[in-house]
Amino acid sequence: MKKANVLQTKPFPVNFFIHSLIIYRNTRRKNVKIILASASPRRKELLEQLGLTFLVFPAQGEEKQVGDTPSEIVMNLAKQKAGEIYEKMIEAKVGEQDSLVIGADTVVVKDGKVLGKPKNREDAFTMLKGLSGSIHEVYTGVSLWMREDGKKVQYSFYECTKVTMYPVTDEELNRYIDTGEPMDKAGAYGIQGKAAAFIEKIEGDYNNVVGLPIARIYQELKQLGIDVYKFS
Repeated sequence: MKKANVLQTKPFPVNFFIHSLIIYRNTRRKNVKIILASASPRRKELLEQLGLTFLVFPAQGEEKQVGDTPSEIVMNLAKQKAGEIYEKMIEAKVGEQDSLVIGADTVVVKDGKVLGKPKNREDAFTMLKGLSGSIHEVYTGVSLWMREDGKKVQYSFYECTKVTMYPVTDEELNRYIDTGEPMDKAGAYGIQGKAAAFIEKIEGDYNNVVGLPIARIYQELKQLGIDVYKFS
């Protein structure tokens, strides 16, 4: 399986952006550039499972939560990420061929309250305490920005997964927080990590909780005429 070309998350100059895409374009069997606008190693790993060759250009801008519902919020956050990289691509004048930018964002929702990444240890404990022994939802929004025949095609969607967590003691929560795992994750836990011990059941797409609903993405790519297995 081919691996993604991973770039550093610090801001990059336009000429570096051009150089990277030219090299990438010349290694493709088809004239389609796929770019993941996320620094998440979990999303990178999930997208690699599809066998895609892609570049990683993390969005650098500060996202704003816009929307009245969790689904609107995650789709708008994903749009902001994908849109930022798409515009940089256009600015760099590398959009003469077909290209696709994928942006994604994940939030946890408990009793209607949107939980992002914890700000500190206390915030992480409060989030986890609220999730303990109850049901919550995980929303991931995905935004696909396609440049086809010189025109922009943009489509966004979301997936929602219900997660039931076992009752967890304060001592267990503190030990988990001590690992540092919760600090870069929405809702302060990673289902694919040590927090797997706390999960009783899920309803829906497991990968959606990890950070990217790859089965749905595969279906959407097919609708856009992108055959994943021709690019593997």
